[in-house]
Amino acid sequence: MHAVKLLRLSRVPILRQLLLEEALLRADNGNWCIINDGTSIPAIVMGISGKPQELINVPAAQENGIQVIKRFSGGGTVVTDENTIFATVILQTSGLPPDVECYPRPLMRWSESLYAPVFSPYGRFNLQENDYCFGDVKFGGNAQAITKQRFLHHTSLLWDYQSERMQLLKHPAKIPDYRADRDHLKFVCKLKDYVPDREHLLDKIPGALVQAGLTIEEAELTDAEKYLEKDYFKNTKLVELMTGEQKTCDVHTATGSIAPGIQRTVNPPGSQN
Repeated sequence: MHAVKLLRLSRVPILRQLLLEEALLRADNGNWCIINDGTSIPAIVMGISGKPQELINVPAAQENGIQVIKRFSGGGTVVTDENTIFATVILQTSGLPPDVECYPRPLMRWSESLYAPVFSPYGRFNLQENDYCFGDVKFGGNAQAITKQRFLHHTSLLWDYQSERMQLLKHPAKIPDYRADRDHLKFVCKLKDYVPDREHLLDKIPGALVQAGLTIEEAELTDAEKYLEKDYFKNTKLVELMTGEQKTCDVHTATGSIAPGIQRTVNPPGSQN
């Protein structure tokens, strides 16, 4: 059986979590599961190919002062805060069942079976394209990063949300077919309306890994953060909406503070591509 190091976090800023996940994917060869119960710093998180001017209500986001991040994985854009639960699995491909190929769609279907024991007791849980849903309303978004021998699958779960923050996102040009042109607030639901206990939900995720044939080893944040000191390609960036600047970041593990790294400028909102 394959061992998975389980890292339980609470209110760790999502930028710090993404930086840590990228280090674990690229600089380690172990298996990890990270569960973070909310981010202390609200943020809009875009996929690696996301363009702020197409996905974000830029004037409203600037007025709000919300942090904007471009993560190293694919997927869509999400608003995250203290009521977003994050769950990430990082595995060697050898940890997958023999019949699951390490490609996006097979991995997404595998993740549906992985999380079915967690969510099926509370509603008609199913995977709709890249989203976790009860019926046809979304409560979880997914994104992936795949390397030669490893993959990462991370999920943001909507325990609750503020409708005002959701309005910071534009209606995207490309939407899932099952959304059927619904407004964002009619397209998503709150897990708290389905699941009676938040802590119990968090505790069920490690059990799902065990049911999938993996073993759990509890880990500490210091066990994971040592990989931040390794040399690896970094592609998680902070985005400055006014100028279009994108900066990679470094975590100072002793203090948890984040410092800007390499800077590059892309087209600011309103400019021509």
